[in-house]
Amino acid sequence: MSFSHEDVQRLLQLLDSSHFDELHLEADGIKLSLRRGGAMAGLAPKAPVATPVTAASAPLPPSTLATPSTASIAAAPQTSGDASLLDVRAPMLGTFFGAPKPGAEPFVAVGGRVDANTAVGIIEVMKLMNSISAGVEGVVVEVLVRDGDLVEFDQVLMRVRPV
Repeated sequence: MSFSHEDVQRLLQLLDSSHFDELHLEADGIKLSLRRGGAMAGLAPKAPVATPVTAASAPLPPSTLATPSTASIAAAPQTSGDASLLDVRAPMLGTFFGAPKPGAEPFVAVGGRVDANTAVGIIEVMKLMNSISAGVEGVVVEVLVRDGDLVEFDQVLMRVRPV
């Protein structure tokens, strides 16, 4: 396995759009370490460094979907002013896709009904597609991300009115 220029650029974008300062990746004997903002290499971190991306032991085709993960849900008051809405949040950082393939109908749309197991999108991390479930039953009121948007861990993807 080798990393192309595009792979490294993508990793740099993911790191830049996240709240992490470092990324360490090991795959098939290749080690890659990235640091944001010129973090000093000689200093040991005060806390363990979280690695947002892990490499699988064997590459998977882009069409492979990982086991569905449930997005986290928070019942905190919303910026839209409606405290009854729940946030469906990204369980990881990566590239969000709202449809199973380009040109297809989206998984969910405003006004659509979801239950806990309804797929609301896919987050791609290192060519691994992760299906994201709503984790709540209700009606989608607002979708806050578009296809191709880089999303961070715990970023609000959509808002749902519970039923």
